[in-house]
Amino acid sequence: MSLSTLGKSISDVEVTNISTHGIWLLVRDHEFFLPYSEFPWFREQPVAAIIAVEEIRPGHFYWPELDVDLTETMLAHPEDYPEIAQ
Repeated sequence: MSLSTLGKSISDVEVTNISTHGIWLLVRDHEFFLPYSEFPWFREQPVAAIIAVEEIRPGHFYWPELDVDLTETMLAHPEDYPEIAQ
């Protein structure tokens, strides 16, 4: 058996890792770390709900099973949006 190069991703957004500290979200060529301390909605959720993310329009992400929506700006600069985690 030989390994071949993977094809092009069919999604522009993908959860690439889930840990005890947070989740990693790959958006096109940029990976964001979403710590549970700043994005508490993902803590203690089923994996299936966390990986079911959709890009509903460019730079706007939605997790339908969790009813969470975030923008790329919120992911890049969560310190500018302290109210999102309250």
